[in-house]
Amino acid sequence: MRAPKVIFDIVLLALYLVAANPALTGVPFHEYLGAGIFVLMVAHVVASGEGLGGRGRWAQRVLNGALLVALAFCVVSGAMVSGTLLPSLGFYATGYYFWGPLHALSAKVLLAALLVHIVLRTPAAASVLRRELARENER
Repeated sequence: MRAPKVIFDIVLLALYLVAANPALTGVPFHEYLGAGIFVLMVAHVVASGEGLGGRGRWAQRVLNGALLVALAFCVVSGAMVSGTLLPSLGFYATGYYFWGPLHALSAKVLLAALLVHIVLRTPAAASVLRRELARENER
């Protein structure tokens, strides 16, 4: 893990926390920010190189799988209940009473799995940042 990656991850987390609160941002911004965060999360997974088949223990792989499934459900259900993003592309989805609760549930599962992921990865990220700060102080 390198310092630029850690900084990218922290920025991604901050953006996610903003997007996870549509009452704070408003629904249209929540939808667009959520779509952008999805793209950034895919970049995070690719950059980390720890995908489902990558290095790491089986528990980490299970957690990564849970994050992937929750993210997929959250993005798809979010697109299906979209009142701004999907219509701006000329689409409209029916079945709000199915997609709405699925979006709420998958968002909660995503948040829970993300919190576990953060708790498990914080020591490594803090180590990288401490090492970078020590390197900067030596200069």
